[in-house]
Amino acid sequence: MDSEAVERLLRAVRDDEMSVDAAVARLRTLPYEDLGFARIDHHRALRAGAPEAIFCPGKTPAQVVTIARTLAAAHANVLATRADESVVAAFAASGLPYRHLEHARLIVVRPARVEGVGLVVVAAAGTADLPVAEEAAVVAESLGNRVERVYDCGVAGLHRLLEHVGLLSEANAIVAVAGMEGALPSVIGGLVDRPVIAVPTSVGYGTSLGGLAALLAMLNSCAAGVSVVNIDNGFGAAHQASQINRLVAKIR
Repeated sequence: MDSEAVERLLRAVRDDEMSVDAAVARLRTLPYEDLGFARIDHHRALRAGAPEAIFCPGKTPAQVVTIARTLAAAHANVLATRADESVVAAFAASGLPYRHLEHARLIVVRPARVEGVGLVVVAAAGTADLPVAEEAAVVAESLGNRVERVYDCGVAGLHRLLEHVGLLSEANAIVAVAGMEGALPSVIGGLVDRPVIAVPTSVGYGTSLGGLAALLAMLNSCAAGVSVVNIDNGFGAAHQASQINRLVAKIR
């Protein structure tokens, strides 16, 4: 339940279109709903602006579908992240409306078109970084942001990035995704006066240490205005970018 749903409920009570008891029944599960193996946070959209997402690893496919069905009863664009083939198969058999974004490793339950506001740019250093970049881009779009992608623009071919400086300058927030040495966010941070959210990926050879080298490089960036999320965390970066973008759009 989000703020608009609460407002509709209160107006219905005020206009005698719904009884107080019926409204109380609707609100009873608002804090959370206990499924036994999970307690669903129905209050999150009202509190934080977006419904709870489902992190699939560690859950059985049946648990993921049950959580998704419960969330989708009240929300569109419910996200199931890091979905593998067994989870996709479970959704295919569930009867729920969904979209599978294979490259982003995402399932969107009750997909609904959202009018995008502002501009978030997702930049990825290399093709190998695209799963994380697409996770960030699709999550940002589902949260109601206008998203543009700038891919395969890493520092080994810097000219590929420079042609997009105009677009980067228009963004309210930039998500910069890179593995290897993780230099892309620093370069972007030195080119434009926009907040850059750096996402290290686990892409690289042995001494990349599963993304640790890129993470440390980004944490030690000399460019101002660069913040860093965890390794491969496109989801978290998208939420931060969305909060910045929507705040700027609201002010403007």
